[in-house]
Amino acid sequence: MGHLIHRDLGATRERLRDQVAHALRAALISGELRPGQVYSAPALAEDFGISATPVREAMLDLAREGLVEPVRNKGFRVTEVDDRDLDQYTEIRSLIEVPTVGRVARTAPRADLEALRPVAEEIVRAAREHDLIGYLEADRRFHLSLLALAGNDRLVEVVGDLRKRTRLYGLTALDERDRLLPSAEEHLELLDLMLAGDAKAAEECMAKHLGHVRSIWAKPDSAAPADR
Repeated sequence: MGHLIHRDLGATRERLRDQVAHALRAALISGELRPGQVYSAPALAEDFGISATPVREAMLDLAREGLVEPVRNKGFRVTEVDDRDLDQYTEIRSLIEVPTVGRVARTAPRADLEALRPVAEEIVRAAREHDLIGYLEADRRFHLSLLALAGNDRLVEVVGDLRKRTRLYGLTALDERDRLLPSAEEHLELLDLMLAGDAKAAEECMAKHLGHVRSIWAKPDSAAPADR
């Protein structure tokens, strides 16, 4: 639980629950919290260095999102996502994000797109530094901020929820094989295409990227190559 221990949770009481939930989501996505395993709120709270109450409340938030399920008198079990679920999530994201990227490429001010470059570069830097939590947090900011340029808040919420319901099971293995960086660099490629106003190429790039993301989502024993 190394990453959890070192996360900064010195927040106000009002924000502590949200920060704990965010840290737990990051640990779920990175594989630090494993599917099928049961975790108790007191044990996690000890890692965080806080009381069990905000951890328990945060875990209940995650249960409502389908990420964990309560286990009576034991804690919370991390839910498992099978290949059928992952295929369906990818299909939904493709139906939403691919045409939206094309629309944004045609309509968004260039300055608004260029403002996303530091985030895209942060994704690449995190991949190079093997900072999985930083990678995932920057990746989330980039994609949701990009979609927000379409002006549809509900669309952003739907994609944000889909991202919460999936874990990148193969992320650590890909990082260890130095195959995460190509996926990270696709964010810069996508941004450059959108800045050039090439909506069709941007849509194709997003479709390719989501295919790579789906391969990352695969469980370690069935993970497809990230450059398929």
